[in-house]
This record gives sequence, structure tokens and C-alpha cells, in this order.
Amino acid sequence: MHSLAASRPLRVLVIEDEILIRMLFEEMLADLGHAVEGAAGHVEEALDLARTSECDVAILDVHLNGVEVYPVAAALADRGIPFLFATGMAGKELPEAFRDRPTMQKPFQAGRLQEILMQLAGK
Repeated sequence: MHSLAASRPLRVLVIEDEILIRMLFEEMLADLGHAVEGAAGHVEEALDLARTSECDVAILDVHLNGVEVYPVAAALADRGIPFLFATGMAGKELPEAFRDRPTMQKPFQAGRLQEILMQLAGK
């Protein structure tokens, strides 16, 4: 896991196919003092970002235009980049390999998002 100085804002990768929800995340992150390092709404684009982005943490919508995001999650896990799932489904429906990852249920709240991000970043 990445260790970050408490004063540095997090660089967050946002993987979400619904543009309005992506914009909501970007606004929440800005309000919380964090920076969006990259954003994607399709698995192929998200995989590229997961493999190359200099992000500290990532937010992953479970389904991107009907395609599951798990290859992106695996790529992030391989790099040691912490992430959370953003979903309307219960965490128990996640594959076994990812059931220990934090999950944020829709609708999202800024306070809960900040709490999970800080846990992921080890702050």
C-alpha cells in the first residue's frame, strides 16, 4: 500500500460510466481537497489508466456499460494501488478475491467517501 504525507491531497482515479455520477465524484473530490488523476467510463480505457496512472487510490464502478470492472481492479491490485468499489449492489456479490475491498453504496455521501479514502491511503 502507498504511504502518503498527511498534508498532500490524494490523486484519485475515477472509473465510472455514468457521466453525471463521474462529475459528482469529481466535485466531491475537489471539495475534499483531492485531485482527479484520471477518469474513464469504459473498461479498455480504465485498464490503460490502471496500468499507467500515478494515482494514490481509485474509485471503481462495478459495471461499466454492462462490463464488469474486475480486470481493472486486478491491475490496480497488482500495482499495490488501493481502491474501493462504488455500486448499488451488496458487497457479498463481489468475486471472492475482492470481497475484502471497501464498497460505497449509492447514493454517495462526501463524508463517507473521505473516510474510506483516508483508510485506503493509510491516513
